[in-house]
Amino acid sequence: MKRTPIVLLPFLLLTLFLMPAQTTAASGKEYHVSVNGEDGNDGSLSHMLQTISAAAVLAQPGDTITVHEGVYRERITPPRGGESDENRIVYQAVPGDKVEIKGSEEVSGWKKVRHDTWKVTLPNRFFGNYNPYDDLIHGDWFDAKDREHHTGAVYLNGEWLIEAAALKEVMEPAGTAPEWINQAATAADVRLWYAKVAPDSTTVWAQFKNVNPNKERVEINVRRAVFYPEQPGMNYITVRGFIMRHAATQWAPPTAEQIGLIGTHWSKGWIIENNTISHSVCSGIALGKHGDEFDNTSADTAEGYVKTIERAIEHGWSKENIGHHSIRNNTISHCEQTGIVGSMGAAFSTITGNTIHDIHVRKLFTGCEMAGIKLHAAIDVEVRNNHIYRSCRGLWLDWMAQGARVSGNLFHDNPYEDLFVEVNHGPFVVDNNIFLSPISIRNASRGGAYVHNLMLGEIRIHAYDARMTPYHTAHSTALAGMHDNPCGDDRYYNNIFVKHANLHAYDKKCLPVFMEGNVFLAGARASKHEAEPMILKRYDPQFLLVEKTDGFYLESVPDKNWTEKKTRQTITTALLGRALVSDLPYENRDATPLTIDTDFFGNKRKTVNPFPGPFKFSGEGKQVMNVWHTRTSR
Repeated sequence: MKRTPIVLLPFLLLTLFLMPAQTTAASGKEYHVSVNGEDGNDGSLSHMLQTISAAAVLAQPGDTITVHEGVYRERITPPRGGESDENRIVYQAVPGDKVEIKGSEEVSGWKKVRHDTWKVTLPNRFFGNYNPYDDLIHGDWFDAKDREHHTGAVYLNGEWLIEAAALKEVMEPAGTAPEWINQAATAADVRLWYAKVAPDSTTVWAQFKNVNPNKERVEINVRRAVFYPEQPGMNYITVRGFIMRHAATQWAPPTAEQIGLIGTHWSKGWIIENNTISHSVCSGIALGKHGDEFDNTSADTAEGYVKTIERAIEHGWSKENIGHHSIRNNTISHCEQTGIVGSMGAAFSTITGNTIHDIHVRKLFTGCEMAGIKLHAAIDVEVRNNHIYRSCRGLWLDWMAQGARVSGNLFHDNPYEDLFVEVNHGPFVVDNNIFLSPISIRNASRGGAYVHNLMLGEIRIHAYDARMTPYHTAHSTALAGMHDNPCGDDRYYNNIFVKHANLHAYDKKCLPVFMEGNVFLAGARASKHEAEPMILKRYDPQFLLVEKTDGFYLESVPDKNWTEKKTRQTITTALLGRALVSDLPYENRDATPLTIDTDFFGNKRKTVNPFPGPFKFSGEGKQVMNVWHTRTSR
C-alpha cells in the first residue's frame, strides 16, 4: 500500500474537514492538476496533469480531481459521472488556492482605428468548432429588442463591454451612448464592441478609452460553457471551490436544452458548492432541460410547454432519474438571463446559502425567463437561506412548484419583484423570508402558504389566468391533472406587512383564503377575510437594510404591542390543511408533517403565541440584526 507523505497530511485533513460527510467521494484515486503539469503524466502529486479535461478522462467513480492554483482556459466536459452519492466523482480546487476556469482567451495584436476604437482580426480556427460571434441569441420567450445579440463578449481587465448594434456605433468615441442603451448606464460607463465574421476570419472592434489594449488584459469568449457534459445522465458529480467566468451561453427557455456556464445536463445528484460564478452571457448555473428535436418550436405557448413536459417524461423525468442536486454557498453574479435556471431538471433539489446579485441589469435584451433563480417544475425543491439582490427579479417559480419551500431568504433591491409564483396549484410554503424590494410578491398561483415573513413591498394578486397547467401526484413528477388558475386558496399566517404590503386584493378572491395572526404597519391594509388582524396604521418600524464591510444589517424600531395578540398559533400541517386543486397536505418533502417552529436564524420559536415575522425582536428601541454575513452565509 502506498504511504501518504507526512507533509501532505495537513492538506488532506483540511480537505476532509471541508467536505460534508455525506458528500465525500468513496475511497478512490486522486488526480492532481497544475498549470505547470503535463497531460502525459499520471496525475500524481509529483507528476501532475496540465488540464482538468485530461484528468476528467481518467477519473472513475470514487475518484477526486484536485486542481492547484492558476488560470485554466478550457471547457470541462465530464465523460462520466459517479455511481451513487457515496461513490461520486469530485472536482475540487485546493483549499486556499485561487483556481480560475475561463471560457475566454486572451487576445493581443490590437490595432488602433480611430478615437478610442481598436480592432483585431483572428483566424476562425482560433475558435475551434464554435464561434460565439457567429451565434445569435434566440429561443422561446426571447425578445431581442429589434436588434441582434451574439453569445460572444469582450472583457477589459475582467469587466465586460457592451455589444453595439452596428459598426458605426463602435467607431464613435467611448461614452457616446446609443439611443437603445439602458438609461441606467451613465455615458462614462458605455464601452462598446462589435464583431464581423468572414469565411476565414473574425474581426472584433472595441472601445478602449485611455488604455492600450495590448498592455492590458483583454479577453473574448470562445467557449459555450465552462463545465457542462455533452451527454445527459452524468450523475453524482461534485464541483467545489472554483472561480468560473466567461461563458458564451445561449438563451435558456424551458422548452430547449438549457446550457449554463456550469450545468448538469439532465442528470442526478450533482453538488455545486463554494464556487464564484460570473459573466455568463445568459445563465450561470443550469439545472434543467435536456435537448430534443422539438426544441424552440412551442410558439411561446402554454400548450407548447405542456408537450415539452410530456416529452420530458418520455426522456426519463422522474424522481428516480433526475434532479436531487445541491447548489450551496456559491456567489453568482453578472449573468444577463439568470443566476440559476432549471426547467424540470431541478426537481427534488436544494438551493441554499448562495449569494446571487447583478442579474439582468444591463437589459440589452429581454424576455420571460429572467431572475436570480428561475425554475419550472420546482417539485419538492427547497430554496433556503439565499441572498438575492440587484436582480431584475429575485425568485421566479413558474409552473409545477408543488411541494416547494422558500425559507429564510433575504431579498432586496430587485426592481421587478422578490418572488413571482406563476400558475402553480400548491401546496407550496413561503416562510421566514425578508422581502425588502418595492414588490414583495407577485402571485398568479393558488395553494401557497405564506408564514412568518416580513414584507415591505407590494403584493400583486392576479385575479385569474385561463391557462391549463399541471399538478402532480404527491412528491412525484407523475401528472395528476390540469387546471386553470383562479385567485385564492392561499394562507397567510403570522406575517408582518409594512406600508405598501397589502392583502386587500384578496377581498375579491375566487377561492377561499385563510388568514390569521398577521401584523399590518404604517398603512399596510389587511383583507376583510382576516377576523382579527393587528393593525397599527400610524406606526412605522423604520426598517432599513445597511451594508457594512462584514455583511448586511437590518435596522428597525419594533413595538412591544406586536406581541399582545395571544392567539397566534404554531404553523403545522394540521393547521394549513390541504391545497384545493391538488388535494395534498402541506408537509415536508419526505412526506413527514411540517412544523414551522424555527425562525430566520434557525432559533426555536415559542410554541404558544410565537412572535410574528421572520424573527423575534428583543427589548425596545432601535434594533440591529446581522441578516447576512459577507464571507460565510448563515
